[in-house]
Amino acid sequence: MTIAGATYRSWGRPPAKAEPKAIRLRWRDEGFPVARPVLPYGNGRSYGDSCLAGEGTFVDLRGLDRFIAFDEETGLLRCESGVLLADILAHFVPRGWFVPVTPGTQFVTLGGAIANDVHGKNHHRAGSFGHHVRSLELLRSDGTRIVCSLEENADWFAATIGGCGLTGIILWAEVTLKRVPGPAVDAEALRFSSIDEFLELSRASHNSHEYTVAWIDALSPGKDGARGVFFRGNFAVDQRQVAAARKKPGLPFTPPVSLLSKRTVKVFNAVYYHWPRRSRGHVHYERYFYPLDAVANWNRVFGTRGFYQYQCVVPNGDAVDAIRALIARVSKAGEGSFLSVLKVFGDHKPAGWLSFPRPGVTLALDFPDRGEETLALLDALDEITAEAGGAVYPAKDARMKAVDFQRSFPFWRRLERYRDPAICSDFWRRVVVSQI
Repeated sequence: MTIAGATYRSWGRPPAKAEPKAIRLRWRDEGFPVARPVLPYGNGRSYGDSCLAGEGTFVDLRGLDRFIAFDEETGLLRCESGVLLADILAHFVPRGWFVPVTPGTQFVTLGGAIANDVHGKNHHRAGSFGHHVRSLELLRSDGTRIVCSLEENADWFAATIGGCGLTGIILWAEVTLKRVPGPAVDAEALRFSSIDEFLELSRASHNSHEYTVAWIDALSPGKDGARGVFFRGNFAVDQRQVAAARKKPGLPFTPPVSLLSKRTVKVFNAVYYHWPRRSRGHVHYERYFYPLDAVANWNRVFGTRGFYQYQCVVPNGDAVDAIRALIARVSKAGEGSFLSVLKVFGDHKPAGWLSFPRPGVTLALDFPDRGEETLALLDALDEITAEAGGAVYPAKDARMKAVDFQRSFPFWRRLERYRDPAICSDFWRRVVVSQI
């Protein structure tokens, strides 16, 4: 089915290179689209160009939105790849189940969560989303269908987890949900004033709290690298009545320039850090996991040029010095964002060949696109990350150099051998195809 008038962008909202073309897949038994080249498209929540295909046709998978089977004893759910995590949560949280891993938005598709091997606040305990996928089915452009898992067609499975949607169209997948007592999370917020204090809070919370993450003020890092607020939580054993996040109206239009000036971000960060808050309380899972989902189209605040999200991970051995250097560079540039997130990853083997999460500390920041000024800052952050032996997240990237991608994801050649010849993205053309 060809779609007219639909919008296909990445969440970072870079200016469109061309008018997008799209075909919607509605049934699992349909054949592979005849258009060439194509790119599977979920709900467009990747920030960079891994979900963009300026030279091809999108295969819109939101029509594959059905639950197929569920085992109430084991929590094994089979559903189509276009199902949103929000759909799963709405249906299964009242029945005592939650997704095993969730990113910062519930509006990603199951297929997108697999293709980007998303991670969440519980990586130190549960690993990434791919660690909980049990099997999936791929549709290839030659018409073959490949069911794969750790036991069956294991190479295809490893290529597809975190494989940026390049190995074929994911038709359905099985994922194991986790039992929860209800929708309430016992959440705690603790201020810290240094990187060492953040790491100590992370260590102290590792065994006691399933979910941990920190917000930092990258514009006013203080004397020792960072100040911020450390959030930790568990699903509450003593479930109480809690209200879901109240939906707030978003911007009805995209302003011509970013509404986030350096001055307003600095003021926001200072207020947020010092804001009087209860150190502990019961909150609905939407408030804890998805605070920005309550604001429709919040990405429009960055203006028509859009924004870059920069997320890197640096190994534990060099983490303190590298994170300090990254924050210092951002602070010096005066480009710190109000969305600055710090998290310690666990010691889990990556689930897929191109999986981003690995042992270390990850830092994520948002920057309005101010042209060469912003690109120069991001290049400087790349240098610090590379020197520490770290990596930049492909699902968030829109500009890293091919040499940096290929250095930090050494299995890219193996993935290229498994890539469907009819599928390519702007990201893959930039970091691989143009270099071959």
